[in-house]
Amino acid sequence: MSLGMYNASIPMMKQLLTGLSNNLTKAAAFAEAKKVDPLVLTGSRLAPDMFALARQVQIASDQARGGVSRLAGVEMPAMADTETTIDELKERIAKTIAYIDGFTPAQIDGCETREVVLKMRAGEMKFTGQNYLFQFVIPNFTFHCATAYNILRHNGVEIGKRDFLGGM
Repeated sequence: MSLGMYNASIPMMKQLLTGLSNNLTKAAAFAEAKKVDPLVLTGSRLAPDMFALARQVQIASDQARGGVSRLAGVEMPAMADTETTIDELKERIAKTIAYIDGFTPAQIDGCETREVVLKMRAGEMKFTGQNYLFQFVIPNFTFHCATAYNILRHNGVEIGKRDFLGGM
């Protein structure tokens, strides 16, 4: 039995998004306990030229929604990218999980050879569905989830590897 594109994508995305949401809950509790404005956390970054926490969460959400949408051959619903608070970011994650949870294996499996074309500033990038998932979506999605985790950890939120891994 083969793994299938659905099982290679959606369960992992839901697991890491759940962990990210839980880490934001811990960040809110940390901010309250330390009397830190939570916007300090959502605006934090690891380096001056990196995106802040809020943008990391937005991009992780976009990678999950866009990745699954393109694999299924459907249009990705837009989100405004206006979230600044922890609660707004958690709501975005919840909407993302609900969206990707709405897909069935029949919509995703078998897309390995489907052409996926991304329109980038530098031009078009063309993939097969399999290459798109394994060489673009998963690396980008996990990068932004890990960077969000690292920003929180760097700021003193007491989270660890199990927190990153989410609902195992």
